[in-house]
Amino acid sequence: MKRSKILEFQDMIHYSPRYSDDHNEYRHVMLPKNMLKVIPQDYFNPETGTLRILLEDEWRGLGITQSLGWVHYECHAPEPHILLFRRPINPTGQ
Repeated sequence: MKRSKILEFQDMIHYSPRYSDDHNEYRHVMLPKNMLKVIPQDYFNPETGTLRILLEDEWRGLGITQSLGWVHYECHAPEPHILLFRRPINPTGQ
């Protein structure tokens, strides 16, 4: 991955406000559409053409910065530059 090319887009990443249900806190992260052209091909699902579910070190490597506990759980197929994240409201289960 051309890390310097990826990080050129870092200041253009948009983070939604957080929203929640009874169990999780959510947010979506919108990557600049042109950024998709420089993301490594193995980050994409060959069947759908959208980004696959990324591990934390992968999405952090793209310049996405969030506090600990966030998990990438879905891509918004109609808009492949939007990544959906969630984290438990009560991570200790209490």
